[in-house]
This record gives sequence, C-alpha cells and structure tokens, in this order.
Amino acid sequence: MPCILIPLPSHDFDPTEAGVPWQELNRRGHTVRFATPDGVAARADPRMLHGDGLGPWRSILRADENGRAAHDAMVASSAFMQPLRYEQVTLDEVDALLLPGGHASGMRTYLESDRLQALVSAAFARRMPVGAICHGVVLASRARGMDGRSVLYGRRTTALTRGMELSAWALTGLWLGNYYRTYPTTVQQEVTDALADPADFRVGPLALLRDSPNHLERGFVVRDGNYLSARWPGDAHAFANEFAAML
Repeated sequence: MPCILIPLPSHDFDPTEAGVPWQELNRRGHTVRFATPDGVAARADPRMLHGDGLGPWRSILRADENGRAAHDAMVASSAFMQPLRYEQVTLDEVDALLLPGGHASGMRTYLESDRLQALVSAAFARRMPVGAICHGVVLASRARGMDGRSVLYGRRTTALTRGMELSAWALTGLWLGNYYRTYPTTVQQEVTDALADPADFRVGPLALLRDSPNHLERGFVVRDGNYLSARWPGDAHAFANEFAAML
C-alpha cells in the first residue's frame, strides 16, 4: 500500500485539514508518516479545537465534530507521536505528499521551510501525488522547479479564498487582531501571483456548509494531473476522498 508523508509545523496546524485526510487514508489501509521541525509531535491550533476566543462565531469557525474526532484519533496514533525531523525526510520511502493548512502564527515555520519547499519541488519533479489544502497551497506555491518558477506555474489550483480569509478576519479582528491573517498578503493573492494565468485560480462555489462523510458534494476540490487542492476545512472530506482515489 502507498506511504503518504504529512509534514506539520510544531504547532498551530488546522486539526480538520490534517485529521480528516489522515483518517481516510488510515481507513483504507495506507501508511502515513509525519514530519515536524524538531521530530516532536505537533500540536494543533487550540483555538480551532476548542473555540476559545472566537466569541459568537465559535460554532461556525472552530473544527466541527467530525474534524475534532478525526484529530483526536490521529494524535493518538503511534506514527503521529513519532514524527521524523524535516531534515530526516527523503522521498525515497514515500509515495505521496499531503500538505495541510492552518492560519495561526505557528504555521510560518512550516510555510517558510526551505527543506519542505525542496521536498515539494522534488515531489512534483517525480510526478508524485501531491495534495494541498488551504495554507498548504502556499507552501506548494513557494516551491520552485528547475526553471525557477513555482511548481504550480501552468497548473490549476484553489486555496483559501480572499473572501473566506477576510471574512473570518473581519468577524474576529476586533478582539483577535490579525489571528486570521498569517501574512499581510492574502493566500489567494500569493498563490495567484505564482500561477501562469490568474484564471488558473479557482474560487469555487460559495461555501455555506462544511462537507461531511455523507455530504461530499458540499466540498470543492481542484485536480490537475497528480496535484489536488482544496480551500478550507469545509472541503476536507471531499479532499481526503479524492486524494485517496488518486493513490
């Protein structure tokens, strides 16, 4: 069975975007390995798990029951508790790469890692299946091929949209400041700037409801050959199922 690598930051990854794909891959019998900067088990963004500080938007913005359950099962697994260090990872023993997202400040070490960007570049060069969701697409867009361009140049993709990012920021900015703004530039803008054509960024339908195991049709994903992308935790189940199908 295929072996999938899921790199994570030390802290602040989104629990749904990592947990739901892990759950689906594990259910299908695939091997999943994790990697963190220091080889210590990662910690999810506690605000996304528990909703603290989200005020009246807590039930909308935090991980839903499916996401929390998937996260809890994932962090109890032996593979999650024994991650590799970024520097230890090679692609020789893995068959696919999955890049979760998250927006809190702890994500920056993951998004800015030269080592991870090099791994993503190598995965695209080998035509390995690569999946990225939300801010994970930022990591992919920062990876450069031999021509110096982003590995997403010439491909179609989605990611956290400008509307989603700025809406969450507007709803909580009064007391959480820039918690929802990982960088001054929106995810959509940074990713679009890396593409051959702005039209290659797909916004998708209005996201009113999260998807679930019984409602995969609510999720939105974009597949371009061996590359799969999605926008936010509400696409995670559709993303996980399509990624597993790619394998």
